[in-house]
Amino acid sequence: MNQKTNETTGIWKVIGASSVGTLIEWYDFYIFGSLATVIANQFFPKTNPTAALLSTLATFAAGFIVRPFGALVFGRLGDIVGRKYTFLLTLILMGGSTFAIGLIPSYESIGFAAPILVLVLRLLQGLALGGEYGGAATYVAEHAPANKRGFYTSWIQTTATLGLFVSLGVILITRHSLDSDLQTSIAKFNDWGWRVPFLVSILLVIVSIYIRLKMNESPLFSKLKAEGKTSVNPLKESFVHKANLKMVLLALFGATMGQGVVWYTGQFYAQSFIENVCKVDFDQSRTLLIWAILFATPFFVVFGGWSDKVGRKWIMMVGMLLAIVTYRPLFGKLQHISDAKQKTELTDKREVKVTVTSIGSTTDSLRKTMTTSFYGDGMKMTETKMDTVYAQVGKTTLKPDVKVTKVLSSNGYWTMVGIVFIMILYVTMVYGPIAAFLVELFPTKIRYTSMSLPYHIGNGVFGGLTPFIATLLTTIYVDDKLSGLMYPILIAAVCLVIGVLYVSNKIDPDVTD
Repeated sequence: MNQKTNETTGIWKVIGASSVGTLIEWYDFYIFGSLATVIANQFFPKTNPTAALLSTLATFAAGFIVRPFGALVFGRLGDIVGRKYTFLLTLILMGGSTFAIGLIPSYESIGFAAPILVLVLRLLQGLALGGEYGGAATYVAEHAPANKRGFYTSWIQTTATLGLFVSLGVILITRHSLDSDLQTSIAKFNDWGWRVPFLVSILLVIVSIYIRLKMNESPLFSKLKAEGKTSVNPLKESFVHKANLKMVLLALFGATMGQGVVWYTGQFYAQSFIENVCKVDFDQSRTLLIWAILFATPFFVVFGGWSDKVGRKWIMMVGMLLAIVTYRPLFGKLQHISDAKQKTELTDKREVKVTVTSIGSTTDSLRKTMTTSFYGDGMKMTETKMDTVYAQVGKTTLKPDVKVTKVLSSNGYWTMVGIVFIMILYVTMVYGPIAAFLVELFPTKIRYTSMSLPYHIGNGVFGGLTPFIATLLTTIYVDDKLSGLMYPILIAAVCLVIGVLYVSNKIDPDVTD
């Protein structure tokens, strides 16, 4: 009984130590993604907001593109030196890069050096991340009993959504606490307060380093090392040997590629769509995601544990299938809920507020017109138009700056929560069993290298590019706001076909080979 208790306690310590890196990884991902519009305004020229946002998303995506190279570097290191010290190193590099973004001066201060520094840090972080998840999943799986490998590794995935939860919490608290007046507090946040979530990350990094320093090496790797059976050249054994290369390609095109786009669509792109297409208020768009995550996160463990009984394959395939079939109607419903044209305006309640302020020492003025409209279902829409009133007669602003924000009714808000919950449920289906699935494909001596590459190409490249490509498609096909979904649906469909035809549902009970 005592031995069993000690073993159980030990596995939870392993999960905790492994998961802290995943938490930081996704904390960084979400603060950068959630603050994309603010970061675009800070580090890129303000003359073209759309181009600045796309540049920010492209910089974001660059970090994902280099992940496979990080997988090769750190995967090799993990299979030669060991799991513990490799993903301790990745943690330091990853966390340090996140923290440093909060220190970079703005574009107005140092010009083009600002976006270059951001890009360098994103690339460095991407390289480090290439070795992070593979190390965590391998470490947990090599400690877990065979009949609960899916259950225990799925706990790593829950820390990903915990990273999102923490990041949104830090953003909202900071945004509301910089001044007693809300509008002034928001203005301060957009000016300099956005740096706080990045700087706060150093606390997570310090705690995580302390935890990982107390870890022991994986027992399977220690055994191999003691016997002198570790790989001399894990890259060659992983990608030159035909049998193993086949498994790498199958893992990529039959699982991780689809898993990646479902993950990024259901969480990040959904939030981006709600804010930028539906024009939902900043706070509401974040809090509704928080609620959806809270409701859905337990299902990572549900599906991970279930995969120990029925196999990994079909849970992941059904998740992809549901995403393919329902993405357009679900996102269409999000758009419909926020569409003012579909609602009855209470015209007698409309409010118009105009403020005019002088522009420096000139005789021109800046005019701000706020029009607030109220609708029968309880939704409120505010249109803020900024234009310049020139002293010179006949001279007018050619294109006023117009910003629209909507505060949903209670019914609309919770309906959106339910829709996002469904999309995150798909995420839990494809992501919950994935770690155990990947670990079981490859032998111990090259496991770190072999599983890291397909995971980071699938999740990092195919998945990480989702926000950028989807947003780009909406700028090309301007009349179809759902056009961005073409990318994740196509990728998931290709992965589904390959996975159904070629991926095995057999669970490997022995990962000690």
